[in-house]
Amino acid sequence: MKIAVVGTGYVGLVTGTCFAETGNTVTCVDIDQEKVKKLQNGKITIYEPGLEQLFERNIKQERLFFTTDLAEGIKDAKVIFLALPTPPGEDGSADLRYILKVASDLGPLLSEYTVIIDKSTVPVGTADKVREKIATNAKVDFDVVSNPEFLREGVAVEDFMKPDRVVIGTTSPRARKIMETLYAPYVRQGNPIIFMDERSAELTKYAANSFLATKITFMNEIANLCELVGADVDAVRKGVGTDNRIGKRFLFPGIGYGGSCFPKDVQALAKSASDVKYDFRILNAVMDVNADQKTRLIQKIKEYFKGNLKGKTIAFWGLSFKPHTDDIREAPSLYNIEALLSEGVKIQAHDPEAIENVKRILGDKIHYFSTPYEAAEGADAIFIATEWPEFRTPDFERLSSVVKAKVIFDGRNLYDLSVMKEMGYTYYSIGREVVNG
Repeated sequence: MKIAVVGTGYVGLVTGTCFAETGNTVTCVDIDQEKVKKLQNGKITIYEPGLEQLFERNIKQERLFFTTDLAEGIKDAKVIFLALPTPPGEDGSADLRYILKVASDLGPLLSEYTVIIDKSTVPVGTADKVREKIATNAKVDFDVVSNPEFLREGVAVEDFMKPDRVVIGTTSPRARKIMETLYAPYVRQGNPIIFMDERSAELTKYAANSFLATKITFMNEIANLCELVGADVDAVRKGVGTDNRIGKRFLFPGIGYGGSCFPKDVQALAKSASDVKYDFRILNAVMDVNADQKTRLIQKIKEYFKGNLKGKTIAFWGLSFKPHTDDIREAPSLYNIEALLSEGVKIQAHDPEAIENVKRILGDKIHYFSTPYEAAEGADAIFIATEWPEFRTPDFERLSSVVKAKVIFDGRNLYDLSVMKEMGYTYYSIGREVVNG
């Protein structure tokens, strides 16, 4: 099938590459000339495990193409995916200007029946708005379908190639048949394609992400309570997670959620509710708690150093909002770094993938290192902000030889308390007892 994908950000590039992998001919369109030139030259523009191999293979096999010309990109395409950014506005609502602009441009370019698919995360009613924009100038039949993505950064290729479900919003039998054909190779193991109306599909994505954000936030609240009553959040988490009504995933406490999805999707759903005069109190509480949780360790750092942070050096392990990605959108690390910089702290940072993205924001405000041990050299404390696998089992003897003080503030609960005691570290984590080295 000939497919066009408008937008080559995280969702667009993964979507286009994975559709090409099953034999489709895919052209990805973007207005960023520099990015498109890199992609045309075989240089991938995001870090996502497993994606580069598929990207290179499908370019070589001449199934994956890139252009800045919308008319060229959609020529002969049976389906057109809109994978455009929907950043939050000042009031929390999703900004639809990019999607609606492309929808307006598409109308006069359509030469035969085409299915236009909203792949971006969009508010309820967006399919109707896209349909109206296209219809203004279209001279042929078309359908607009809502097909929200459920890709987890770090395992997005696996999520796309073997989805646990595919959600498709359409009331058109013609569009439904095309979508069934398109996704058939990805659900051969029996996982469902769930059809519904467009508005229900749009709401499904927001509901899923908001529920998961709520689950994370609830466990963070339990962790905070554990510290006050002397309980161990790891034990509580295991006890709760083995209840099959709840499940063990998304119950790991930490310094809040970040990334491109949860923060803006929770905000957008709360705003959508507000627009229809519904006070979504749970989501408002989730956002408030998460904002506080991100910098929860700052107070512990201040207490440890007795309020005198000026001139201290703290090594930051992890900058991305989660492991296996270079994405730093709403990353808790950035909030903590800014808070510490305001106190006169020197930051020495390491991350396996996200350093260049952080440099674009913070520049030379902090110092960057290629290994965690280099970042820890001479540090008064270590702050763990991201649970990269390489941080889980460091060489503690080597680490002890380079740090100025054996102090760790762990926002991801990576280490066993008994190990920290044995190694003589002072160790602060989330929802567990403090180890005094």
